[in-house]
Amino acid sequence: MIKICMIGTGYVGLVSGACLADFGHNVMCVDIDADRIARLLEGEIPIYEPGLKDVVANNVRAERLHFTGDLAAAVHDADVVFIAVGTPSLADGGTDLKYVFDAARDVARHLAQYTVVVQKSTAPVGTARKIAAIIAENKPVDADFDVVSNPEFLREGSAVGDFLQPDRVVIGVASDRAAATMRAVYRPLYERETPIVITALESAEMIKYAANAFLATKISFINEMAHICELVGANIDEVARGMGFDRRIGNKFLHAGIGYGGSCLPKDVSSLIHVANERGYDAPLVSAAHAINHALVERALEKLYHAAGDVKGKTIGLLGLAFKPNTDDLREAPALRLVHELLKRGARVKVFDPVAMENFKKTVKAPVEYGRNVYEMAADCDALVLVTEWNEFRELDFSRLKHTMKGNIFIDCRNVYTPERMAAKGFTYESFGRGTP
Repeated sequence: MIKICMIGTGYVGLVSGACLADFGHNVMCVDIDADRIARLLEGEIPIYEPGLKDVVANNVRAERLHFTGDLAAAVHDADVVFIAVGTPSLADGGTDLKYVFDAARDVARHLAQYTVVVQKSTAPVGTARKIAAIIAENKPVDADFDVVSNPEFLREGSAVGDFLQPDRVVIGVASDRAAATMRAVYRPLYERETPIVITALESAEMIKYAANAFLATKISFINEMAHICELVGANIDEVARGMGFDRRIGNKFLHAGIGYGGSCLPKDVSSLIHVANERGYDAPLVSAAHAINHALVERALEKLYHAAGDVKGKTIGLLGLAFKPNTDDLREAPALRLVHELLKRGARVKVFDPVAMENFKKTVKAPVEYGRNVYEMAADCDALVLVTEWNEFRELDFSRLKHTMKGNIFIDCRNVYTPERMAAKGFTYESFGRGTP
């Protein structure tokens, strides 16, 4: 059993801490937010993530998972300290590392034995070396430490499974001693023959950015193909299926629609472009992927305006607010821009999301109306826009919808339905990549 201190109880920190406790380690999760710690001590999970509540409860009950605001004690007793604090974007696309560096200084002051300090937060290449320099400047003279980069690859909505059964674990190190410690941290995965990729610090940091940039590029690529399909009369669903059988390409991330959002892909792509630009390189491929994705909300709005005309005074209903299903995360969610643009054009906006509405109410002060279910929200709507592909939106009662709606326009931003089915149901339907020339 290894004593672990997890600094930060946000999405990455809480999932990682709970799952490391599930590996049998003793984990102390620390946060400066006293209210957040109090809620966790009462058994309340501050984020929505399937399966997380059970993992937290089981390990708290087994006395392997703990929560505290006392950083000094948690660091003093730890063999391994993970830094999992926020790394928000700056206005120029760069990454704000203030919280990471503040955590490094705090950790340094309380080191009491050989400790491995792990950079878990996604941060630009070179951050681990900077953390090491900060700790060296602020630690007690006789304290010994190593810094490791251990990027996370957690998908919101399936994060617990991603941590407990990952495709790989990436560990960037500068010493054999640190590598041995991290192998011990991930021993349960090592024993199951999960690939453990040991690299240099800089390579580990770059792997995270390269992986996310590739996925973002693949999503933007299929959306560009969808646009061309509309121009030439091809069907993007058929095109993507035919491409996906090529093992060099694969069938993942080939779904056309309104694009990606969330806390990872937009932020990491912007950060990678910024890092490249700082070094005199334009990164044209990644920059193009970023630009294509940003334009997809405008394409969705164009489809709505084409079908509905001027939306001023009309009622538009949004099906879904979260950036993807199985999460309440609104960061970079396309729905945010849709709401803003529709309100700016004078539309009345109604919304429904099975999970994210409370988060929306707290974080977005917009004059929208909330439905308790799809059909209540759809009442009197001139048009519906399907934004998030929650399972409950995949088999709607269209007879009931037509009865309650004022109009019959349905904009499908996730290609959940087919043009043929929607025409048969009597809807004016728009989707991505299935148009005729």
